[in-house]
Amino acid sequence: MAGWTKTRNLFYEKYSELLVTLRKLSINSLFLKLSKTYKKPKTELNYINNFTFLIAVVLSAQSTDVSVNKTTSKLFKLVKQPKDIIKLGEYQLRQIIKTIGLYNSKSKNIISLSKILIDKYNSKIPKDFNELLALPGVGKKTASVYQNVILNKPKIAVDTHVFRVSNRIGLAAEKTTDKTQEALEKIVPIKWKKKAHHLLILHGRRTCKARRPLCRSCIIFSFCGYQKKI
Repeated sequence: MAGWTKTRNLFYEKYSELLVTLRKLSINSLFLKLSKTYKKPKTELNYINNFTFLIAVVLSAQSTDVSVNKTTSKLFKLVKQPKDIIKLGEYQLRQIIKTIGLYNSKSKNIISLSKILIDKYNSKIPKDFNELLALPGVGKKTASVYQNVILNKPKIAVDTHVFRVSNRIGLAAEKTTDKTQEALEKIVPIKWKKKAHHLLILHGRRTCKARRPLCRSCIIFSFCGYQKKI
């Protein structure tokens, strides 16, 4: 009996290892297909330097990159460093970004963020993830995007597109963006972590759309677990 139990446990252990291996091969194939379609994926936010990129990402919360770029085309003519934000002032900043959603709270956060960078970091942006999170208006998504793009770290940022696509196709099965990020960073192979969220964002914008996903032209259709796919 003991021998049978040992054999059974060994079988389940090897079977679990096989499933993990197959899962990794499937995920690798999925990102390989995406990378062949979306070549050299990168952020679509316009920026001048590290500070302006951080500001652009803060502004992008619940807003499209297109709308943010329209606004920052004006803002970044006046602002390039934290001191420029303070000189501009909250009222003028609010007037410039008022076409963006949540502009009142974003203007307050950007002013506060700039003051902290000046007073605590000599106008430099901290590299540590937790220090980034401590800045007003900077959440996990913003901090992860900054580290990915500016610091070249393999961080997976989860916005509405990444959240939708990941949970729709079966890469994750989570109810929040933070949990989805944790799940993706566990299962996505290291070779794809730098590009992963850029690829998923582009696929979400162009194919796996929220209301009417273009399933018939989807390059990862065979990998998808979406029950309503066409």
